[in-house]
Amino acid sequence: IFGPDRNLGNYINSITGRDMLLWDGACHVHEQFSVEKIVDLKFEYPDAIVLAHPECKSTVLKLADFVGSTAALLKYAINSDKDYFIVATESGILHEMEKKCPQKTFIPAPPNDSTCTCNECSFMRLNTLEKLYNCLKDESPEIMVDKEIAEKAVKPIRRMLEISEKLGL
Repeated sequence: IFGPDRNLGNYINSITGRDMLLWDGACHVHEQFSVEKIVDLKFEYPDAIVLAHPECKSTVLKLADFVGSTAALLKYAINSDKDYFIVATESGILHEMEKKCPQKTFIPAPPNDSTCTCNECSFMRLNTLEKLYNCLKDESPEIMVDKEIAEKAVKPIRRMLEISEKLGL
C-alpha cells in the first residue's frame, strides 16, 4: 500500500518494477501542469532543462530531463552547467533555487488553466511548526482508516520502522 500520492506511487512502480496498491490521492499542484505549455516553453527556451517532481503526472515526467525530490531538483540545478530551467513542482522551491544559483533562470511550469494559482499549495501554507507540535503533543486529529486497508498497511509500516531503527533514525 502506498500513499498519499498515486503519481509518486506510479513513478516508484515504474523505476522499481513493483506493483504497489496506490492510494487514489494526488497533489493538486502537481496535477495541474500543462504538457502543451511546457512544450511551448521548450520551444521558447530550447536549452532549458525540465526539472520535475515525481508527484507530477506521467505525461509531464516524460518531458523531464531530470525527476527528483525538491532537494534533488535543487542539487541538480546547483551542479548543472545549464542556465535555464523549467521547474514542474510547488513554487516554494523557486526562491531557494534563485538564492543558491542567482546567475540562473528558473521558469515555473505553467498550469492547465489561466488562473493565477502560481503553483502554490494552499494546503501546505496552512501547516505551521506550532500546529505540528500541537498535533504530536495532543495526538489529534485522529484519522480513521478502513480495517482492510489498516491490516494491509501493518507489514510495510513495521518494515519502515525496522529500517529506520537499523539506520538509527
